[in-house]
Amino acid sequence: MTDYRDVNRANWDERVPAHVASPSYHVAEFEKDPAYLSEVVRFDLPRLGDVSGLRAVHLQCHIGTDTVSLARLGARMSGLDFSQPAIEQAQSLADRLGLPVDFHVADVYDAVEVLGAASYDLVFTGIGALGWLPDIQRWADTVAGLLKPGGRLFIREGHPMLWALDSGPEDAVLKWPYFETTEPIVWDEGGTYVETDVEFATTVTHEWNHGLSEIITALQRAGLIFDSLAEHDSAPWNALPGLMTEDEAGEWRLTENPHRLPATYTLQAHRDR
Repeated sequence: MTDYRDVNRANWDERVPAHVASPSYHVAEFEKDPAYLSEVVRFDLPRLGDVSGLRAVHLQCHIGTDTVSLARLGARMSGLDFSQPAIEQAQSLADRLGLPVDFHVADVYDAVEVLGAASYDLVFTGIGALGWLPDIQRWADTVAGLLKPGGRLFIREGHPMLWALDSGPEDAVLKWPYFETTEPIVWDEGGTYVETDVEFATTVTHEWNHGLSEIITALQRAGLIFDSLAEHDSAPWNALPGLMTEDEAGEWRLTENPHRLPATYTLQAHRDR
């Protein structure tokens, strides 16, 4: 049986050049403007608070735009991703921006072994990360293992309700599992979530959904203390094509009655001192 990591890694490796070149990732803006931050990090600034001086790690960091954004806010950043091409691009970006970020190629479940136990004040995870993982408890245990006493988890992620929907001809329809399943949802799609003309050859991915209660309970079982959950009616990409409208900040929400759908959420937890 083919390992899900091999399947997904091949897909993500192929996406990297297209994502670096896409205007959706704003690499040029990072290079032109020393104060530029990714849309994901900018959205959560009121909740993120002051990260200056914190030792922080961004798990599943992809090409590092959120990672360097946190570094620009003063955090001492590490980044980790299982894609070698993504990490090469992330390190190149940080170097060009003059930011001292260390990036590592590894599976997220191996993060404690690679980065060191109880090494971080802040663990950050951004949009579109958890759906690639089959076991949310193992992820929560990894986060807890990375955090110093008193350290904090900060995550903004696509809402499991959003991941369970599919675009219908006139409205979204409930189609996919809301809760974690043993078997993955297998996709075979040629595109990606950013603006690009690239046609991909490696199109199969294996993904999972995780309900909010599963995520929070997993963190609590890992020994973390749950702090807050904010649900948002918007997402930083066009998650339901034909049904969403973009605002001036680059957030997309349902065009009709956006209050119907929690599209993303921001969750915080911490390790006791």
